[in-house]
Amino acid sequence: MTSSRIHSRTQIGIVGAGPAGLMLSHLLARTGIDSVAVDLRSRREIEETHRAGILEQNSVDLLVDTGVSGRVHRDGYRHDGIELAFGGGSHRIDFGHLVSASTQLYPQTDVFIDLADARERDGGDVRFGVTDVSVDDLVSDSPVLRFTDAAGVGHEVRADFLVGADGSRSLCRRQVPEAARTQYFREYPFAWFGILTEAPPSAPELIYNHSPRGFALISRRTETLQRMYFQCDPAESVDDWSDDRIWDELQSRVGANGHRLKEGPITSKTVLPFRSFVQEPMHHGRLALAGDAAHTVPPTGAKGLNLALADVRILAEELERAIAGGDTAPLTTYSERALRRVWKAQHFSYWMTTMLHTLPDAIPFDVRRQEGELAAVTGSAAGSTYLAEAYTGWPQGR
Repeated sequence: MTSSRIHSRTQIGIVGAGPAGLMLSHLLARTGIDSVAVDLRSRREIEETHRAGILEQNSVDLLVDTGVSGRVHRDGYRHDGIELAFGGGSHRIDFGHLVSASTQLYPQTDVFIDLADARERDGGDVRFGVTDVSVDDLVSDSPVLRFTDAAGVGHEVRADFLVGADGSRSLCRRQVPEAARTQYFREYPFAWFGILTEAPPSAPELIYNHSPRGFALISRRTETLQRMYFQCDPAESVDDWSDDRIWDELQSRVGANGHRLKEGPITSKTVLPFRSFVQEPMHHGRLALAGDAAHTVPPTGAKGLNLALADVRILAEELERAIAGGDTAPLTTYSERALRRVWKAQHFSYWMTTMLHTLPDAIPFDVRRQEGELAAVTGSAAGSTYLAEAYTGWPQGR
């Protein structure tokens, strides 16, 4: 069976051709390093998977400055702050005033499209819709990536290094022996009930709403399509929620703090459980992990995509060193550098989540204590500055 495969060689084999894998391939190409990136999903399937996207300043700069696309500035929505709504009122965190930075509302789907177009434009070797993916010989000098392409042809690609950028169900992560890694995990007793609605924006910036009935997030997609979420039980079924019931729940939560939502037809409903996860180290032998393959965060702090892009920015630098030196030492440096940011983001995401969500067994004391914490943050220049700096993204290199 092996003899029927097409045998080839590349410098970097990448499992996962979502934003992390494609950005890594793009950055490597800019330094003259060849790569092959594969993904089980078709390009169309990835493009049709709608996910939110709040981009930190660093992520926006990475897309533009490396020549991926300037569309993020043309089609995205710049946000210079967020609203924290609680205790019957609303309080703005002014990013521009506090940290001279901003975020960009730009869906992850569009980030993927820009990167896929850039790799196609530049002649990158990206294979979508593959099957039978496996990695092997990770501690050898020549690890191997095997897959069957969309035409049914088997491939065996030898590489200098492999990268697992294949998401939270990463097959690459599972190849790291238990004795060689430590996993940190926290599950949360709530989820988000998310909707897409055909309606005009209800607010110019995101509203993070805390209420005794639970958390709600009022986001947006375009001038005519909006994304909204409210806290729910992870076992909740979308079939139990009519449009009228959804709007009643959302209006009740934000109305407690003086807001009123603009309603419209609901085109999508989904329940999103979330968790915190980190695997250390983020490498094994000649395999490196990046993005959700190595860590996941609750969505409250808008860190998932940004962490993935920060990972591959560092990894591209260290892989260039590894290729030049012919050794694996730079992968250790990559893991150490990336994990410093990962754990800061884990703390921020956990803090935002526990500050804004209502625990299932919460008593009135807990709700009022959270309001006190929110008041301390919004009433303090130091507290507001911490939130603004973390939300917009810590300066690269710190």
